[in-house]
Amino acid sequence: MTEEKNLKEEKDLEIEEKECHCSEQCSDQEEGSCSCKEKHQDKKHKKNNLQEEVHKLEEENQKLIEANNELTEKIKYSQAELINYRRRKDEETENLLKYANKDIILELLPIVDNFERAISLDDNDLTDELSKFLSGFKMMYSQMNDVFKKFGVSEINRVGEEFDPNLEQALMTDNLKDKKEDEVTEVLLKGYKLKDRVIRPATVKINKIES
Repeated sequence: MTEEKNLKEEKDLEIEEKECHCSEQCSDQEEGSCSCKEKHQDKKHKKNNLQEEVHKLEEENQKLIEANNELTEKIKYSQAELINYRRRKDEETENLLKYANKDIILELLPIVDNFERAISLDDNDLTDELSKFLSGFKMMYSQMNDVFKKFGVSEINRVGEEFDPNLEQALMTDNLKDKKEDEVTEVLLKGYKLKDRVIRPATVKINKIES
């Protein structure tokens, strides 16, 4: 559109030059001294200079637009990085709080194991001295389990299910015909989870059918 306008202005200047009647406009000047053509050339020269300035301004404007777009993209990238950083820090903080009790629970688990070993000695004959003695252990064991449940600790006990290396570690094997291959037949040492994370895998015995 700008190019068409420039062409129109150039044609207008040419027409203006042709329509200039030197005899009327320069009647009081000597022949050959008429400056009409020179004035038109000067006007055309100024117009060309103006067009060059406009062209330079357009180029500068385009560079500014490109620089602005580049800066905008960098800002968007930095904002995205900041959001990702905050998300990572929030997740780390959440995990720290969620599993903050892991170490102390791991320290308590061997004590719970010893309670279970002691309680397993009971023959359920409440009249003998051993049963009376172990009744206190049973009460403390029950209280500790209540505390564990309060903090999201749960046992891993999957007897009768297929062995899962993410939850268990196999220490021994059985050869039972009435059991499936890799079925957990016995828990040798209980495993535990803290919320959704395994903090101690169960030690188990699994079935291996010999051909």
